[in-house]
Amino acid sequence: MQSENEHQRARNQELVRMQEESSIRQEQARRATEEQIQAQRRQTEREKAETERETIRVRAMAEAKGRAHEAKLSEEVNRRILVERASAEREKWVAAINTAFDHIGGGLRAILTDQNKLVVAVGGATALAAGIYTTREGARVIWGYVDRILGQPSLIRESSRGKYPWSGLFSRAMSTLSYNTDKGSVSRNVDGFGDVILNPSLQKRIQQLSSATANTKSHQAPFRNMLFYGPPGTGKTMAARELACKSGLDYALMTGGDVAPLGPQAVTKIHQLFDWAKKSRKGLLLFIDEADAFLCERNKTYMSEAQRSALNALLFRTGDQSKDIVLALATNRPGDLDSAVADRIDEVLEFPLPGENERLKLLKLYVDKYIAQAGARKSSWFSHLFQKQQQKIEIKGLSDDILREAAAKTDGFSGREIAKLMASVQAAVYGSENCVLDPNLFREVVDYKVAEHQQRRKLATADGGNA
Repeated sequence: MQSENEHQRARNQELVRMQEESSIRQEQARRATEEQIQAQRRQTEREKAETERETIRVRAMAEAKGRAHEAKLSEEVNRRILVERASAEREKWVAAINTAFDHIGGGLRAILTDQNKLVVAVGGATALAAGIYTTREGARVIWGYVDRILGQPSLIRESSRGKYPWSGLFSRAMSTLSYNTDKGSVSRNVDGFGDVILNPSLQKRIQQLSSATANTKSHQAPFRNMLFYGPPGTGKTMAARELACKSGLDYALMTGGDVAPLGPQAVTKIHQLFDWAKKSRKGLLLFIDEADAFLCERNKTYMSEAQRSALNALLFRTGDQSKDIVLALATNRPGDLDSAVADRIDEVLEFPLPGENERLKLLKLYVDKYIAQAGARKSSWFSHLFQKQQQKIEIKGLSDDILREAAAKTDGFSGREIAKLMASVQAAVYGSENCVLDPNLFREVVDYKVAEHQQRRKLATADGGNA
């Protein structure tokens, strides 16, 4: 019985094992069937998606062809309408021209056939021509007289006052508007001194002078005359303009080189200039650039009699301290000024070449002005029709270290030379293919301009030695 039980147990185990193997085979068959069904389903979905994509593509092509055909038909219809309209306009104008010529021809025939009408027509045309000529010449004479009495003197090149008394309101409104527009611009100096970047001590001195000048005007005290001297391009003219604006005065700019060509009329023009300057209600800062051109020492043999007379006229008008006019002279050679002119000067300011810190500020200023803001200025719709818009420049990798390196290289550069340097950088960027300013292009232009500056200095030194 025990052996039978063991045999029965073994047979039961065999049956269980066979059932398990059968179950495993059935499960595998079921999984294989399910995987095959899923694969067929995925294949069917892919084929369906491909069919839908092809359908969409065919439909889009058909719609595009339909739109193109419709646009072509519309274009042909519009062209035909325009042609018909142009033909109608041409026929109308041809008919009008023919009618006008018929009337003119008829009138000419009537005049030529009737002697009385011919005489009247010739007399009327002669009288009309004479009237037009007389009116034109009379208006020219009257306007010349008004311009001589009320207009701005011819020696003035730039002024904050209007050319005529009634134009001052417009010029002041435009200057106020432009100042408010540029007020938020990054190109203006942080200290509120415009685009002028000077040595800190010199800038502080000019600000003190502007405050003192403003207080002098308010207290009805006499103004103090000034002399600005230094190398060319160091900001003398810009500083004079800002000083006048900060002190609340009008300003007028002239150059000494314009006096010599006037000859005997120079004395009259100078008196007209000072008479015009005295009419300013706020007071006027008269800035004379290149003052040594006609205010040089009177003992010079090459000085003409007209120049001596002009110098004497200016000395006569500036003999006493004025409450209406601030005289500001600018020269590169202060030693050439006449001693009497130097005696009229109360304040002397030297404008040296900018140091490294000033050159760095100038470089940042002109990088923003000529590079960053290039193409960013908004113009009116009218200018878009006739002017080509300035292209926007992209700046890549131009760090403060590179600008500081350029400031160190440009030792001896004036502010004007630094402005010309950045204008050359702008031109080089516009000459490139992609209109991008990178450090390599910037260094290349800086090195070229530095070498050019050194060559000019050598030539100037050689010419001075030969002289």
